[in-house]
Amino acid sequence: MRTAEIYMHGWLAGWLSETERGYEFIYDELYLSDSMHQPISKTLPLQAKPFTSTVMFPFFDGLIPEGWLLNIAERNFKLNGRDRMGLLLACCEDCIGAVSVKPLIRLQDEK
Repeated sequence: MRTAEIYMHGWLAGWLSETERGYEFIYDELYLSDSMHQPISKTLPLQAKPFTSTVMFPFFDGLIPEGWLLNIAERNFKLNGRDRMGLLLACCEDCIGAVSVKPLIRLQDEK
């Protein structure tokens, strides 16, 4: 299972995980507790309950590069264009806009 930390304007907003059944996004409790924070997308409103989907959430899929830039990413990172989570983790840490995606490295991943 791969997981990413999702940041909004530099604040940890939540986590996106690739699961056996698809994808899950859940907001961080601290992020939800601050009334100044906004949802990362209109399709992912602020709520404590996790969002689940059998396919990559359209908002996150829209962050992934397209066209010639996608070709460069696939070639440089040796990723399959169908590996949406892999592309998101490799290409979207410093993307345009308020949201950034950072791979969550677990201790077992480092071994």
